[in-house]
Amino acid sequence: MPFFYDFDDVAGPIDAKRTARNLIELRRKLNLEIPRRTVLDSLLLATWNIQAFGASSRTEESLWYIAEILSRFDLIAIQEVKRDLGELERVTKLLGPWWRYLVTDASEGNGGNDERLAFLFDTRKVRFGGMAGEIVLPPVKDSAGKVVNPDQIMRTPYIAGFKAGWFDFMMSTVHIKFGKNERADPGRLAEIRQVAGFLAKRLEQTGTWSRNMILLGDFNIFDKDSPTFTALTDAGFTIPNNIQSLPVTNVGSKPRKYDQIAFLLGGNPNVKPLQAGVLDYFTTIYSDAKFPEYAAESGQGGRDRAGQSQKLLPEPLAAAADVRPSVDVGGIADGIRRPLSESKGRRLISGLPVTRQLAMFLPCGCARGRSCTARW
Repeated sequence: MPFFYDFDDVAGPIDAKRTARNLIELRRKLNLEIPRRTVLDSLLLATWNIQAFGASSRTEESLWYIAEILSRFDLIAIQEVKRDLGELERVTKLLGPWWRYLVTDASEGNGGNDERLAFLFDTRKVRFGGMAGEIVLPPVKDSAGKVVNPDQIMRTPYIAGFKAGWFDFMMSTVHIKFGKNERADPGRLAEIRQVAGFLAKRLEQTGTWSRNMILLGDFNIFDKDSPTFTALTDAGFTIPNNIQSLPVTNVGSKPRKYDQIAFLLGGNPNVKPLQAGVLDYFTTIYSDAKFPEYAAESGQGGRDRAGQSQKLLPEPLAAAADVRPSVDVGGIADGIRRPLSESKGRRLISGLPVTRQLAMFLPCGCARGRSCTARW
């Protein structure tokens, strides 16, 4: 049954016809680039740093685009959710009543940046397993053999247990500190090693909730040859080749592989990662060609994808609607329909062109012991 929303019901002003046109164009792109969701045969995962989600001047229009992209996934890890959950609540409402989220408390202090981490999931496909918590690193032995308390991760990592069909798994998401602008910043490297090592050991402990672990998020990794990347594999995690081969996961002027999805699946032969990709939504919404319209509307300067130092427009991103390409935009501008039978997304940015990372997504086979057969 299609889900209906009327543009008149949204919280803020919105250009209904423009939003409808953009949603149609965005849906075409998503249909081409993202595997179709299935009920039984696959699990579609995504990680997305939505910059300053809840603490920016993001437009109401952008929330529709964010929701549209998120709706293409079964389960999404979101980084940089801020203390105010208003935008997350509005996007969840757009997705429909079967969507739920889990969220951490805000990390305080300069390093914590008042950020939360969140999991957003479609309850028709994914069930929360009842286990969730923020990771606190246990005492360790120093070089002299003395037991000491380690430095904790600045933005506390999040872990939760989920079930999809018969497949149970723990998922942990992180937003690792950036530190200095260098490939192997010591603080960044230390945080990745600490988190990956902790999670790998947790899988071996008696009474652990699941023997399957997925670690994903914003690691601020520059490239796959850096020590920050090998810190994940050194701990025993596997990063599939199709993720390693992705050329870039950011939209800055320098290519970076900030976002990663890594696996420790307990030797389960019926579950394996299959495909991965990065969705560049700026080719469709908030493109350079469309920027002048938004700049004139806001009375501010634009900012193109090269990151030129002009003022940023109110943070836009992505949102929702099931509008067929053949539908007349004028006819649906007052009431856009969007069934949520599909879902997928990837790592996005939270603003008009140029901010941080794009989104990365990964489908993996799980249900009924079969692998996903979707191709894209």
